[in-house]
Amino acid sequence: MASSSPSTSVSLPAALINDIRQAGYYPALVADVVASAVAGEEITAHLVHQETTLDQESVRRHITVLALTPARLVIAHADDHAPDPSSGVQASSVATASTETVPLSAVRGVMLTHVVPSPDKYRPGSLGRELTLTLGWGTVSRIDLIPATCGDPQCEADHGFEGTVTGDDIALRISADAEGEDVLAQAHAFAATMSVAIGRA
Repeated sequence: MASSSPSTSVSLPAALINDIRQAGYYPALVADVVASAVAGEEITAHLVHQETTLDQESVRRHITVLALTPARLVIAHADDHAPDPSSGVQASSVATASTETVPLSAVRGVMLTHVVPSPDKYRPGSLGRELTLTLGWGTVSRIDLIPATCGDPQCEADHGFEGTVTGDDIALRISADAEGEDVLAQAHAFAATMSVAIGRA
């Protein structure tokens, strides 16, 4: 019995392959990882976000690919890592890539935070120069607590705390100044498509 081979990046839409190449982070590896997780299903929208972080010892690159299919949200991450000396493998660098697949019916929300400089000069339809896209599906939650009050400014009693629980499984910050106008527009389009999709799921 012949074993089936995993999907390759050939099955991805040309626009997604091009965006992965533009990001410049091991594009062949990232494309194959995404294709393997998508498993041949149609991709209706995507977003590619590449980020570079600096610390005292090194420069680390990180890429996130979001791929929306009719039934699933596929999330792929790839990171730089220092080689593990105990592994016995001689390598100048190491990349790790992981994927997560979430049914659209499990996605609880799409949150957009717009950063608008000089709001007094805001142009209708521009929606600012920066966007944070947050998706939640219940794996990670953030609890924001503040001291509770009774409304009486003279009251010194302890009323405990009140707060909110927010799904915060992934948050991507996209800036037109850093990534470009096209990437910001693509993030807006992906968020809109994602919002409609989970409303139908």
